[in-house]
Amino acid sequence: MLAPASLEPVLDGIDSVYYLVHSMAGGRAGFERRDREAAGNFVRAAERAGVRRVIYLGGLGETGDQLSEHLKSRLEVADILRAGTFSTTFLRAAVIVGAGGASFELVRGLVKRLPVMITPRWVSTKCQPIAVNDVISYLTGCLADERTAGRTFDIGGPEVMTYREMMERFAMLEGKRLFIIPVPVLTPRLSSYWVALFSPVPPSVSMPLIEGLGNEVICRDNSIRDLIPLQLTHYDEAIRQALLEEQQ
Repeated sequence: MLAPASLEPVLDGIDSVYYLVHSMAGGRAGFERRDREAAGNFVRAAERAGVRRVIYLGGLGETGDQLSEHLKSRLEVADILRAGTFSTTFLRAAVIVGAGGASFELVRGLVKRLPVMITPRWVSTKCQPIAVNDVISYLTGCLADERTAGRTFDIGGPEVMTYREMMERFAMLEGKRLFIIPVPVLTPRLSSYWVALFSPVPPSVSMPLIEGLGNEVICRDNSIRDLIPLQLTHYDEAIRQALLEEQQ
């Protein structure tokens, strides 16, 4: 995406595109600039190729000065894509639960390696995790249903919970005991440093994610459920599916 000349051959003759790009894996410094540049390159190449539709998977989060750098970048990419001449569908997701996913591996790493956690207040922040299979169903459903073109949708699972509840329920399913001690003086930024020490997720990815945990990420609009009705997967079952997939 950062090499504009590589995009035109790929997009030639393409009607609809899924945009699933983020650049945090390329290093912590400057990921917002890389995201901005990648999105701009894509828009110009897609317009020249005559792309008709784009479906973008970004992040939930309310706008405002307190939004983390990661979530701000996700929203900025959405604005860049929506400025294109094609029709953009923006799916806003919170924590996606699936084997190999950064959020899943982050929680799993903490539960596995830290039976006692001293955490900041973000453990009480509410979120609405969604199983990766449900995300895929929404992505494919949007492609099949033209009524979703040009619209923004919040997507989440059937349960709203705190990050503390997410970790405790994960630990229970793994047969582990977990003690969480929240302290008011530990900020998300400070906690991101020690989390990076105990997580298998690269710091360039884990640290921006942790810093965003102070932002509540729950669905404010459930209109997509009317257009694409799903039997949404509960959190515990999503964890079981992810663990089984890793074993296989």
